[in-house]
Amino acid sequence: MASESPIVPLAEFHDFVVRCMMAVEVSRDHAEALADLLVAADYRGHFSHGLNRLEMYIDDIKTKTNATHGTPKIVKETVATALVDGDNVLGPVVGKFCIDLAIEKAKTAGIGWVSARNSNHFGIAGWYGIRATQQGMLGMAFTNTSPFLVPTNSKKPALGTNPICLAAPAKDGDSFVLDMATTSVAVGKIELAETRGDKIPVGWAVDKDGAPLTEPGKQVGLSPLGGEAKTSGYKGYGLAMMVEIFCGIMSGAHYGPFVRNWKDKSSAADLGQCFVAINPEAFEDGFTDRMSDLMSYCRNLEPVEGESEVMVAGDPERKHMAKCDKQGGIPYHPNQIAGANVLAKSLGVQPMKTL
Repeated sequence: MASESPIVPLAEFHDFVVRCMMAVEVSRDHAEALADLLVAADYRGHFSHGLNRLEMYIDDIKTKTNATHGTPKIVKETVATALVDGDNVLGPVVGKFCIDLAIEKAKTAGIGWVSARNSNHFGIAGWYGIRATQQGMLGMAFTNTSPFLVPTNSKKPALGTNPICLAAPAKDGDSFVLDMATTSVAVGKIELAETRGDKIPVGWAVDKDGAPLTEPGKQVGLSPLGGEAKTSGYKGYGLAMMVEIFCGIMSGAHYGPFVRNWKDKSSAADLGQCFVAINPEAFEDGFTDRMSDLMSYCRNLEPVEGESEVMVAGDPERKHMAKCDKQGGIPYHPNQIAGANVLAKSLGVQPMKTL
């Protein structure tokens, strides 16, 4: 029906992704892994990485830069570590294999650390950390990406947005879920500002001379988290380099400026990724009690004027999920649904159904 925000039930979105991916000859189990990830992204309110990314995955398959079939393989391992070759299959398939392997190792060794190469775009990092918390573990996930970040004092991009995730379990199903880029902003927000004709804040991006700019569309790259050196942008640069070490350097994947450019379909991505699971039972008893205590303390702090509450990482997503549950599905802009159905028609599959 016509609506300012058409609602799509989670199960329908999941089925739609599977229909689309199988239409380009992706195996069902791989299609379902991607669907799980994309649904989780939009359900949690990260719309840049859900339905918005479906066509990108399909384009990677159509250009044969991403394999439709294959199996991640363990190249080397110890009781607590593993190196995995992703076999160039969908990133969520590689990531799911790796975090589950890390969880199993953590059950025995207290920690599981898995690095992967020959992988692809893996979606929201938080999805992997959450898989660990569902089994009482702490979960971490990292990936390198196409080069966007301009290092402090430089004029040229050399690193990706290189996200960081840490998810930690608390009491009664509560959890801390940090999922953040190491750049000041995602490139999609700059694209949106350009479409709207808006200025962008100083600290988001830089021009050809490495200077901050406010005109979107003219940027050479993104600023590291913190912006310029005088506002501690070197810390974001350092964090991005840390992620690159864990991912590209440790796994033997492409790294830094040698990762293919965004939307380049001329070669395989060969992204490097890292997944860590930590069993809190290997340490002092009462982890979830202390975790809940710290989160409660922060949430109960007095908010500044004009704000209603203090939140911890993961709270905004919980609010969005509760909203989706109340209305029976995920709200989308009508243009997103129209675009999805244009895609469906091109693939010869049933269109997206809305409430």
